Amino acid sequence: MNSETDDEDILAHVLLPVAHEADALATAKELEPYGPAHVTALHVVEKGGGVPDKTPVEQSEDLAAKSYAAVRSVFPDADEHTAYGRDVAVEIFDAADEVGASAIAFRSRGGNRLMQFLSGDISLKLVTQADRPVIALPREDET
Repeated sequence: MNSETDDEDILAHVLLPVAHEADALATAKELEPYGPAHVTALHVVEKGGGVPDKTPVEQSEDLAAKSYAAVRSVFPDADEHTAYGRDVAVEIFDAADEVGASAIAFRSRGGNRLMQFLSGDISLKLVTQADRPVIALPREDET
């Protein structure tokens, strides 16, 4: 291990997947103390793949814009990246490649085991299938 391999390298360019405005703000606030050099916020619009999409494109794009604004309230220079696809984890990995992210930081969305099963347990995929460091941020229960 050379002297240049340290936390600063991992935090050089962090991809921050966010689901909605409140999630984006909470996730950005949890990442802030670690002082990433650069942040790219990612919103994945889940596509139906032959079935109707979960939300209309306009609504999804509005949700993404609000999410990016929330991230920028913490990281004013954050970039944004929107991805469209069926498998959220795959879209996160593809986006990390596209933007050249040094790491992926996320907050677990919570939920019971059934909800995790139905969602494909994105958190599990992130930590077991990623080709770069994954930072699991603390989750504070919102009231």
